[in-house]
Amino acid sequence: QIFQPLHTLRSAEKELLPGFHQFEWQPALKNVSSSWDVGIINGLSGWTASVDDVPADTIARRFRYDVALVSAVKDLEEDIMEGLRERGLDDSTCTSGFTVVVKESCDGMGDVSEKHGSGPAVPEKAVRFSFTIMSINIRAEGEEDAVTIFQEQKPNSELSCRPLCLMFVDESDHETLTAILGPVVAERKAMLESRLILSVGGLLRSFRFFFRGTGYDEKMVREMEGLEASGSTYVCTLCDSTRAEASKNMVLHSITRSHTENLERYEMWRTNPFSESAEELRDRVKGVSAKPFMETQPTLD
Repeated sequence: QIFQPLHTLRSAEKELLPGFHQFEWQPALKNVSSSWDVGIINGLSGWTASVDDVPADTIARRFRYDVALVSAVKDLEEDIMEGLRERGLDDSTCTSGFTVVVKESCDGMGDVSEKHGSGPAVPEKAVRFSFTIMSINIRAEGEEDAVTIFQEQKPNSELSCRPLCLMFVDESDHETLTAILGPVVAERKAMLESRLILSVGGLLRSFRFFFRGTGYDEKMVREMEGLEASGSTYVCTLCDSTRAEASKNMVLHSITRSHTENLERYEMWRTNPFSESAEELRDRVKGVSAKPFMETQPTLD
């Protein structure tokens, strides 16, 4: 071993590090670098600034999303094998058909300012984006129904919640949040169209991921969907009801808002194609005033 070239020793050394796992995506992820020995990266990496964007002057650190998910799945390796055994499934035949449901959460962490330090001047608010693996299912070949082999027992505990990105930013600062979480969203989107190939229990297995944005509070949903803040006349993040309408009708509500529609409305707000007054325009876009950047699943509001 001693007389190996340096790079071989380096890679042998890496494989002995905790948290190091070799993995592959099929097809390869678009817009994500192919190096798999990724540690903590700058929160703005992956963000390509466009002409009308102001450079975000902030500190953010994050894991690459796919690397964090690999690590989370590897941590559940024993649970997965145990789940297969309990269900009476032969683990050597179960190499594909795994689906993983991930809950995403994001919230402000309030005031984190130094009371009397002399460190660098940073925004005094922080935001944390994290995820929890909620369940892992497998659909065995020839079977109709998927079988659950892992279910998170404490989905709301901080013990099952994994931080993905920490940033010094106020959660109301839409532009900076977009700059930092935009690349995270791009990585997530790439993962939806690909399968993860990872060794679990000594065999390569393939996983698909589904993401549910149910861990955002209302303020964050409004922020990510580009809606007016909570004092808005448009009370609901899922439909166009105004306060007056909602107070008359507490029962019949349907989900009418979608991410794509919010994007179209933002374009309308930006371009004002019918040259309307501010009031008319606001009524037309129903409280969408910024460009939404993260699709939140209309499940629990």
